[in-house]
Amino acid sequence: MTFQLELKKLKRTGFFPAILGGGAIAALFPLLNTAARPEMFTGQPLPALDILMNANGQMIIMLNLCLAAIGACILYHTEFSGNAIQKMESLPVSAGKLFFDKTVILMIALLAALVIEHIALAFCALYWFPEQSGLFTALFKNLEYTFALMIPPCIILMIFSSLCRNMWITLGAGVICIFTVSVLPTDNRILSFFPFSLPFQTLAGAEDSTWIFATLAGCAAEIVLTVLAEAILLKVRRRYA
Repeated sequence: MTFQLELKKLKRTGFFPAILGGGAIAALFPLLNTAARPEMFTGQPLPALDILMNANGQMIIMLNLCLAAIGACILYHTEFSGNAIQKMESLPVSAGKLFFDKTVILMIALLAALVIEHIALAFCALYWFPEQSGLFTALFKNLEYTFALMIPPCIILMIFSSLCRNMWITLGAGVICIFTVSVLPTDNRILSFFPFSLPFQTLAGAEDSTWIFATLAGCAAEIVLTVLAEAILLKVRRRYA
């Protein structure tokens, strides 16, 4: 019931148009990039998806993380405006369930954006590259991998949003975390487990299956840790708010 209520709250916030519109903008990037200089990509002796992700993946992921930050701001801004969250503290509503529902909504919206982007990648691969065997299997695996690695930063952004009344603080913290990735050494495997670095570890760029498993294991560990951290923070906030 609370999940449907959360969806109703978002009807006039522009949440879904913002996320889906941002996904469409991100999807345009590989289309325009490949159309502008097709000979630069089609001559490479690599699978089409690997070429497209190497050329466009960084920008697409950066836009997705920005969308996650914007979405997180919108989701909790509806609670802090008019002191609604303080009123909910006196009701038999679980703050943890509220956080879970909002996070699921954010992840579903981002998954929809990722699907739009992968449709654009599929079009590029089919239009500009010769016949590719196993293209759709590779696209599906890449979608799964990218979505899994987006979960830890999304949870962290939702934690920021649940703690900060001012949505600009959440947005600023998210932008700082996103752009921190650009100053981290790219060849340091330990730093690649920084939550906001994880989404940039593309399946096409993974060296072997062992590293893919290690990345997913690190992602799962970060999900558990961030969920536990949020549970503790919610209890602290409820006691001292």
